[in-house]
Amino acid sequence: MNKTFFITGIGTGVGKTLASAILAEALEADYWKPVQAGFADGTDADTVRDLVSNPHTIVHPELYRLLLPASPHIAAREEGLQIALPKIVDAFHHIRRRGDRFLVIEGAGGLLVPLNEQDTMLDLIRGIGAEVILVSRNYLGSINHSLLTARLLRDAAIPVRGLIFSDEFMAYENDIASWTGLPVLGSIPAASVIDRTFVSTIAQQMRPQLTGI
Repeated sequence: MNKTFFITGIGTGVGKTLASAILAEALEADYWKPVQAGFADGTDADTVRDLVSNPHTIVHPELYRLLLPASPHIAAREEGLQIALPKIVDAFHHIRRRGDRFLVIEGAGGLLVPLNEQDTMLDLIRGIGAEVILVSRNYLGSINHSLLTARLLRDAAIPVRGLIFSDEFMAYENDIASWTGLPVLGSIPAASVIDRTFVSTIAQQMRPQLTGI
């Protein structure tokens, strides 16, 4: 059974980090974000660490921690670096050798966000052999972006475990699930307070749908 899930989204700011925290809580999974671009207000790893309450989740440090909140290849260029895909893949295998636990990996942005001049997030997913969980958020154009992302994953023959919806979707969830043919793993409602209690509650609600993955 593949126990590595790559959390990608239909764009930036769609709720990948919150979804990752909920999955980590529900599965008591470890968490890793290999590339963090922008951390003036804290990192996504910090957020997940603050939101998860189970005693088993390990939050692994980022491999690349870049100051500029931009596409990873641009943020790396600003610091005179180049992100190396083989380095990320090697780090992944090192983490996996530590045990047979679930691992939630969070990407940066969407599938075609560049890591360098040759590789994108899609190439990273291929390189580590992860299965994808796709996060979709309700906004004007989100149906199109969700279907495009699902189509790209299908054309690339990358297995997708299902969809997680973020925010209030109304009937959009049914439309996106129907058009993509992907199962719905859960829905994260809009909330004024995001804390450990909220994450634990949603994780509990989502756990039955995650049992089979």
